[in-house]
Amino acid sequence: MRKIPTLTTMRSALSSALINSSSATKVILITAIWLAITAGLRPLTLPDEGRYGGVVWEMFNSGNWLVPLLDGMPFFHKPPLFYWISACSVKLFGVTEWAIRIPSILAGILSAGGLFLFLRHYRSSMVATLSVVILVTQPIFFAGSQFANLDMLVAGIISLTILSGADALIRLENKLFYRLTLARTFVLAALGVLAKGLIGIVLPGAVIFVWLIWRRQWRSSTALFWPLGWVALLSISAPWFLWMQHSFSGFFDYFFVYQHFKRFSETGFNNQMPFWFYVPVVLICALPWSPWIWLTFNKRYWHDPEKGSLRSLMAIWLVLILVFFSLPSSKLVGYIMPILPPFAYFIADGFAEWIEREQTRAISWFVRTTSVAVATCLVGVIGVSVSESLSAKDLVLSTMRNMKPEDQLVLLGKYQYDLAIYSRASRPAWVVDNWSDPKVKKQDNWRKELSDAAQFDRQIAESNLISGTQFTEKFCNYQSGTVWIWAEKGNTSLVSWLSLESVAGKDKYHELWRFTQDQIRTHPACADLKTSR
Repeated sequence: MRKIPTLTTMRSALSSALINSSSATKVILITAIWLAITAGLRPLTLPDEGRYGGVVWEMFNSGNWLVPLLDGMPFFHKPPLFYWISACSVKLFGVTEWAIRIPSILAGILSAGGLFLFLRHYRSSMVATLSVVILVTQPIFFAGSQFANLDMLVAGIISLTILSGADALIRLENKLFYRLTLARTFVLAALGVLAKGLIGIVLPGAVIFVWLIWRRQWRSSTALFWPLGWVALLSISAPWFLWMQHSFSGFFDYFFVYQHFKRFSETGFNNQMPFWFYVPVVLICALPWSPWIWLTFNKRYWHDPEKGSLRSLMAIWLVLILVFFSLPSSKLVGYIMPILPPFAYFIADGFAEWIEREQTRAISWFVRTTSVAVATCLVGVIGVSVSESLSAKDLVLSTMRNMKPEDQLVLLGKYQYDLAIYSRASRPAWVVDNWSDPKVKKQDNWRKELSDAAQFDRQIAESNLISGTQFTEKFCNYQSGTVWIWAEKGNTSLVSWLSLESVAGKDKYHELWRFTQDQIRTHPACADLKTSR
């Protein structure tokens, strides 16, 4: 009779696989399956995923891969790397949530794979494997790898740049061939610039430089100023920025001065949080792993000369980036993701030392925590998938399947970021609001984003960012196709006559109206407009 495996046997097999695994291919493949398999379960989350997904859709639909567009206007909040990767994914796999999230999925896989290879070479296969397991089962990392915004892409590139730079400098110090590794570091830094801007250079460079100073490796610091490396970095990253400045006057001032420095120092933005905000965020969002960080809080751990160089790199990486993002008053949870790899390393390193002293007990606790972490991640993503959302997806699929390329979308009083991508709109929407209100440029929301974009294309802005009165006139003169009007439930004050019309569809949060050409020609509001003239 075949023996049924017990829970103890399963734990033993799992723990053996975790500790003895040294195959990078195996680790990366399992990581890829783990991070990707649930990435398409839920609709795009608003506002972030809807915003970036919308930009990707406009890039894909328009064929303009140079200029990111938001409602047809240049959107320069971020550089283009995320949009390029995602648009390529959409071209290959179709317009799906999974395809739009590919940049984050890839970044999660590559950062975990890079951490594994680095730690396997400079520490041990056991620590490398434990670190990856801890990293990818932290709920914040798992969720970030399936979220279509720039946070995971930026965190992944910053992590890979730090690991590659440290690898190059260790090779240099040991008189090994290091030029190719150093060249790779500069290429990664260039991609970091194309992903988020100057922090793609500043953060990895600061971590590596402080690490060299801490270890008194003064001579090695000259590698950071390698001329050919900087030529490669600028050759990859600079052309897009130079072309945008050539094409749009004021781009440099907006992107580098305003987005990098003024936003960093100003207090007029959302999510005002105290300096210490990210400490509880990491401890809570990395549960159930975070309590095990106590394994590193002993003097013996920090006075191990053989492992001190690696531990100092990870400590500087964690603390410097934590402090950097804690300085601005405006804080978002995703910004702190670059510190997750060193945080995972310290927990894994502590477990590794515990395993050396008490193998059975330490492995048992590691496997238990892994099981809880996996369950937490899966419950979280399933819970979000079945919960109510502000997504346009369901209403679009039930009501707007017959939308044609010549049809016009109208957004009333609020910009529904994901409407264009789910409806496959072929042209920018008319956004009806009180655009003359001086508060538009002062509040950090969708109005300010569209208003900022408007300064780079006034002609499109004048056509698409309109008042209620302007909308009625454009509505009555529209002769190309059907007009679809989208609004939050009960929010029709900007177009008073709309409250008297029957809706074509609605959900808990939104209402949708549909007007054909025949209905527009005979509409009372259009008759009133002709009479008033």
